[in-house]
Amino acid sequence: MSAPSADRSAAVTRPLRILLTLPYLPWPITSGGKARQFHLIRELAARGHRLTLLVQSKTDADAAVHAALAPLVERLIVLPRRPLRHPRTLWHAAVSPLPLLTTVNGHAPALAERFAALLDEGGWDIVQIEHSYGFEPFAATLAQRHQPFVLTEHNVESELGAATYGKWPAPLRPLARYDQARARRWERLVLSRAAAIVAVTESDARKLSAVGGRPAHVVPNGVDTAAFATVRPDVHSRHALFLGNYEYAPNIDAVEWALNRVWPLVWERMPEANFTVCGHGLPSGWRGRFPDPRVHFHGYVPDLTRVQAASAAFLAPLRFGGGSKLKVLEAMAAGLPLVSTREGLSGLGAVDGVHARVADTPEALAEALVHTLSDPTGARAMAETARAHVQAHFDWSQAAARLETVYAGVGRAGCPEAEGQACPA
Repeated sequence: MSAPSADRSAAVTRPLRILLTLPYLPWPITSGGKARQFHLIRELAARGHRLTLLVQSKTDADAAVHAALAPLVERLIVLPRRPLRHPRTLWHAAVSPLPLLTTVNGHAPALAERFAALLDEGGWDIVQIEHSYGFEPFAATLAQRHQPFVLTEHNVESELGAATYGKWPAPLRPLARYDQARARRWERLVLSRAAAIVAVTESDARKLSAVGGRPAHVVPNGVDTAAFATVRPDVHSRHALFLGNYEYAPNIDAVEWALNRVWPLVWERMPEANFTVCGHGLPSGWRGRFPDPRVHFHGYVPDLTRVQAASAAFLAPLRFGGGSKLKVLEAMAAGLPLVSTREGLSGLGAVDGVHARVADTPEALAEALVHTLSDPTGARAMAETARAHVQAHFDWSQAAARLETVYAGVGRAGCPEAEGQACPA
């Protein structure tokens, strides 16, 4: 089944009243998912749409959160998520037929009750659920009310096990495989009920279409191109950068694989090269495991442009994850020469040798990185081509326009009019 992009002939002609549910606060921006949510919320608000955010969060909504989000939404409703080690979470994780990530975010009576009360207000043009793993608290109410909804998936969650479960001890591997099977069943159920499915890349859309039995629209990630337009990387510094949220297993795998397999080969040829690793949730054990003074761990960086400007290249040694990588888009928008695996460039339309140097083995990645650091003039020219590519195709305003087109295809009764499909019960 094909995975069409949103039909650009459709358009939203009036402000919409949108109820958006999130399993995390979109501020502060500490991950790609949060960046996507914040910027799309900002764009939709700028277009006059009226948003209510219903959020289940493991962190409190402090003054900074309200200062960032209050100007953009009519209502911000934040309910606490119980701790991961709460007895109820552990019990459901052991006995529930639902996948682990869904049980962690589900079985939340207060959230379900608040959602039902919001639906009872009526007048919603769009109800949007973010992530199938966050769907459980809303499932019963949506079915009882016959309420159509838009589902957005940032990844194909059931495929992330290669990075997440691959590190489990051998005795627990059967449990990991069982959880992946639960995830596939859950995805099939949730996707089949959605009035419209939104994916981040064409590849993910094809997979989600096959699972859900209906076409999925593509609303790609974007980047605040203006915020990075003035960055001028130091292409002579011989410092490579990686940025990630380390609560996300594919980013942990990327750094560990690079330090174990790629960087020793780089240092054989270029011993003066350095690797800077930044991002939220930096594992505390890394400094002890990787004590080489040429590796610099900085954790969360509030001003990304400063570390980009001090770097000569961005290394994206990603092997898993799906979706498109906002950290890679931001590097391209900043004119930072890029060395990446094919997975790191998924959904971005980047061409090897034109926008980035692309390789998938440790040997080839090391060769590509050494070549990039050794040729600052060529690296800068390639990076400026990548910057122009991002500015032309990946601004958040374009992503918001595509999302509006998806909304336009979901009538007030909720049927996906353009596709002529019946509304799910």
